[in-house]
Amino acid sequence: MTEGCAFAHLDPTYRRFAALTDEERIAWIRADRWIGFDQSGAALARLENLLTYPPRDRMPCLLIYGDTGMGKTKIVRKFERDHPPKFSQVTGVDHRPVVVAQVPSEPIERDLYRELLAAMGAPAMTGGTLAREKDICRSLLRTVGAKMIILDEVNGMLAGTFRQQRIFLNAIRFLANDLRIPLVCAGTDLARQALLTDAHLAERFEAFHLKP
Repeated sequence: MTEGCAFAHLDPTYRRFAALTDEERIAWIRADRWIGFDQSGAALARLENLLTYPPRDRMPCLLIYGDTGMGKTKIVRKFERDHPPKFSQVTGVDHRPVVVAQVPSEPIERDLYRELLAAMGAPAMTGGTLAREKDICRSLLRTVGAKMIILDEVNGMLAGTFRQQRIFLNAIRFLANDLRIPLVCAGTDLARQALLTDAHLAERFEAFHLKP
């Protein structure tokens, strides 16, 4: 019996997967998949709108928040896949319109720059001063043509002291102002509370709530 006849009851798009070995089919079943829903589509549309926003002194920002398991990280990764880096043969640089980094487990300014550098594929730095790492991070963000920075799990910022939180919030506000690009944060409701502690950021961030 041919493959087509054996799996005639299946959608033609998926028949070839049914013919795989047991191990291959199990791996295929377990793989990550994007399943869209109304709220995710609305969130992606907001992100697309921000990505094309012209540079200005006070760039609009977005906070995507909701309960654990509501798909915040999935939305972020889907948007990142839709805007992958493209290698330029002329400059020899990967142009990255969207730079996605996870907020470090403790809100330390140096760790923020290191997470962003790692997200851009930069080698780890050792022995440099904070000012040096900050300058390199800003310079590389410009070099890769970043048009948006997305910080995931921003609620982790609350793990630090009040002073650390203030310094961290000042750092992300500085990056948005200096680079004149939108800043997007994603996290739980605690993320919203964290950003509301900074009046300047609170009025700039539009909140998008992923409802259960």
